[in-house]
Amino acid sequence: MTNSSRNASPTQRNSAPGVTAVEDRPPRPAPPPAPARTARDPFFDNAKFLAVILVGVGHAWEPIRFDSRVVCALYAFVYAFHMPAFIVVSGYMSRGFDAGRGKIRRLITGVLVPYLIFETVYTLFRRYLENDPDEPFTPLDPWFLTWFLLALFVWRLTTPLWRAVRWPVPVALLIAVLATMSPEVGPELDLQRILQFLPFFVLGLTLKPHHFEALRNPRCRLLALPVAATALLAAYWAIPRVTTAWLYHRDTARDLHAPWWTGAPMTLALFTAALLLTAAFLAWVPHHRTWYTTLGTGTLYAYLLHGFLAKGARYWGWYDTPWMDTPLGPLVVTAVAAAGTAALCTTPVRRVFGWAVEPRLEWAFRGAGAREERKAPPQSPPTAGQKRRGTTYSPPIA
Repeated sequence: MTNSSRNASPTQRNSAPGVTAVEDRPPRPAPPPAPARTARDPFFDNAKFLAVILVGVGHAWEPIRFDSRVVCALYAFVYAFHMPAFIVVSGYMSRGFDAGRGKIRRLITGVLVPYLIFETVYTLFRRYLENDPDEPFTPLDPWFLTWFLLALFVWRLTTPLWRAVRWPVPVALLIAVLATMSPEVGPELDLQRILQFLPFFVLGLTLKPHHFEALRNPRCRLLALPVAATALLAAYWAIPRVTTAWLYHRDTARDLHAPWWTGAPMTLALFTAALLLTAAFLAWVPHHRTWYTTLGTGTLYAYLLHGFLAKGARYWGWYDTPWMDTPLGPLVVTAVAAAGTAALCTTPVRRVFGWAVEPRLEWAFRGAGAREERKAPPQSPPTAGQKRRGTTYSPPIA
């Protein structure tokens, strides 16, 4: 036996000539794949941020809108589409809701519990402002802006139903028309708003990514300009002729002292106008990351918290200063409202009020999913590295 044969391994000595021997070892298991990062589209965060700024500015204009026809026209113009745009995006973000255990858990902790918290706090705030300790707490009758959380809770629960309907948007529009034409719908659950804003949520459920991509076309951006200008002129013309209460979608036609049958044409007209203005608004929303993209992940904080400033400013007499009657007054109000609403989207605010807006209530649920969430570290705003990579965490609300 040669030296090479003597030094060969047992496996090599037993192998056939010209064949490379392979040891009979089990293959090493492949390492588990790294958890995939969810890329967050900056377009929707940009859209939500700009929409919530319009919500804050619109509420700031409310006390002064009758002092100037121009301000009143701007107010009507913004109210024609700012909540529809917010709701369309919310519907689009709710497409994955399947009524599974995990989704229901997040719906309760991310929508229902914050609604109960803020409805309670706003009731106490109203008692303080109006010096009325007997103001009742009625969770079934939302006050001011908390209606949106209750509506979102109901809309998301019905998402599987709308996925099963063949013509979801026409059916939702029919429901909205019937609600507006109904003799009377009580204030419970703010049901009129739930039903009349329903078509915008259902529309968001039916949209696909290519619909939003189509708005990037330069031609769409150019068309958005005459659409907005026409709407502004129409709002200016309509101010002394039509009540702006139609834009709140919270009353029936008879509540607004109009014939019952006018509910149908007004609902269809307002839906069409809101749809055109929402498309025009989204056409000008940047699709790339901007300085306010990260703030767009905290719009629910701004929405729920800015109401304390909007209502407090009226009761504390901030609008009673003489310079408010000058042309500078509305400009200052607009700037302060926009800056204040944006500030409420920032990280410090989210850290202070996260317990109320995004409560962690895994202890209240059972199941493997809840146990995993209890072990997981609390979510935090994106780091600088995540911002550069374009990945962030997803909040429970659209």
